Amino acid sequence: MNKTTTLHADGSREVATEAQLGRASEKPNHEAAAAAVRTLIRWAGDDPDREGLVDTPARVLRAYEEFFSGYAIDPVAYLQRTFEETDGYDEMVVLRDIRIESHCEHHIVPIIGTAHVAYLPDRRVVGISKLARVVDAYARRLQIQEKMTAQIANTINQVLMPRGVAVVIEAYHQCMTTRGVHKSEVAMVTSQMIGAFRHNPTTRREFLAVIGKSGG
Repeated sequence: MNKTTTLHADGSREVATEAQLGRASEKPNHEAAAAAVRTLIRWAGDDPDREGLVDTPARVLRAYEEFFSGYAIDPVAYLQRTFEETDGYDEMVVLRDIRIESHCEHHIVPIIGTAHVAYLPDRRVVGISKLARVVDAYARRLQIQEKMTAQIANTINQVLMPRGVAVVIEAYHQCMTTRGVHKSEVAMVTSQMIGAFRHNPTTRREFLAVIGKSGG
């Protein structure tokens, strides 16, 4: 049974099964979901039975399975296997320019950008691909950028217990660029600094320099 672990800023951990989250018992079946897409097509003013749209509900469902695959993933599990043979390496580990593909929970339109993740290991390191997978696990859900940034940082901090964690996300929100105020080329930047990255200005500046940002 799939489980989802939520790590809170105060260090508490909440584990929920699909049933507890309501997805197993209340999730609509394929036919109901496809019917909902057909309803939206009709509501938009088109005919779901015309040639160009007749297969659209099935395509939308396949796309949603990919867009929101993060709900079926426990990000904590990615970080469980660590390595201690580091020959005393204790400098920061940075993974930068991780592509973010998420969806705004308010309008269900794309959030596209990049994430930069760093941590200061305390004896243990993790495979770098696992950091990218943690980012994807949270991104592939309905999100707001602030929450996603905190979730990524808190999970890495709680599981690896490093001396510090830093996460910066820079993303473009289609809910702002294609509707509403229609402001294109406007990026939103969020950051979460924990441990040494929050309390040591030199460490923070080094991280920002590595990812091509400036600031203190």
